[in-house]
Amino acid sequence: MTAHESTLPTQFDGRHVNGFPPEPGHHDALAVRHTLAVAHRDAGDLGRAVPLLEAVVTDYARVLGADHPDTVNCRRNLAATYKAAGDPARALPLFEAVLAHRVRALDADHPSALVSRSNLAAAYRDAGDPWRAVRLLEAALAGAERTSGGHTAPPRSASVARVRQARH
Repeated sequence: MTAHESTLPTQFDGRHVNGFPPEPGHHDALAVRHTLAVAHRDAGDLGRAVPLLEAVVTDYARVLGADHPDTVNCRRNLAATYKAAGDPARALPLFEAVLAHRVRALDADHPSALVSRSNLAAAYRDAGDPWRAVRLLEAALAGAERTSGGHTAPPRSASVARVRQARH
């Protein structure tokens, strides 16, 4: 343990806070539950991931507030999990809410908002609405170009690369 860590009021080792198990709604317990749910999703166990993430989103909103960054990030993970489960009816409204929050809280051209716009585009593409996906990706690309002075890095996804090719 570093000197800085020893001055922190709460010590968390992944299972205990100051030697005691955290309360179910404690922020550290929520973080571990969130990580566990994402691990289930990444392992392909969507049946376990979905209810865990649904509960954690609800608890994060209750404990930290609906607009807290951890709540919004968990909401994004729940949307991604619904998308992975092939449930666009539940994924799309959450991706929309995450984008709206990030635009409101950060800025339309903030990197997190641009990624959220791209995530929403991918969800629309997978839901069978490729033209809405293209419009969202074009908006994300325009935002990226505005914030980089027109000098964007090589695209990180094939979707953005296709939009760039279509525009030039």
